[in-house]
Amino acid sequence: MKTKFLAGAILCGWLCWLAPASAVESNIEKPNAAREYGKTLAPVGFVSFCARMPEECQPTGKSIKRIEMTPERWNLLYQVNTYVNSRITPVSDQELYGQPEFWTYPTDAGDCEDYLLLKKRYLERLGFPASTLRITVVLDEHKQGHAILTVTADSGDYVLDNRRDDIRRWSDTRYQFLKRQSAQDPKEWVALTKQATTASGFVAGKSRAGD
Repeated sequence: MKTKFLAGAILCGWLCWLAPASAVESNIEKPNAAREYGKTLAPVGFVSFCARMPEECQPTGKSIKRIEMTPERWNLLYQVNTYVNSRITPVSDQELYGQPEFWTYPTDAGDCEDYLLLKKRYLERLGFPASTLRITVVLDEHKQGHAILTVTADSGDYVLDNRRDDIRRWSDTRYQFLKRQSAQDPKEWVALTKQATTASGFVAGKSRAGD
């Protein structure tokens, strides 16, 4: 997949406008942004990824915690999310690489971490500040570990998920948010629950193919 092709496809998508309201669901009874509690351990797969590809885990020197969410940016988020979801086949790391956790950029198949890494790369190349695109670990409705990409915007925290094409506010999912990357340093992680400040670095309990 070539970035130039993707960028062109996304820009062309503006002509077939996708209204942000159809992609985002709101919930006025819950906080717009997830609360951060303190430092915690990074997932082991992420640590290994950074060891193999250190250039992908360096601070940019410019930390922007929240981005203004313009209509153009909403459309870009939706286009990137649906594009990657449609191009990558869900397959577990065990099946692909013979190990339970191996984070990498996918070409045609991968699990939840691989999807979000590719989305993050595309969005950064399309002008989104890296510090507003946070790799996030959650427990899903079945208490299974899962990874998503959180976008921190002026109107709240939003989720790009390989399990769905629409973009939801974090509080409108049925996930339990555990931890995510820090805005200041992508190698540092912060807890989104008090328990996660002492949690292990694993994406625990993954069992379904491709997550």
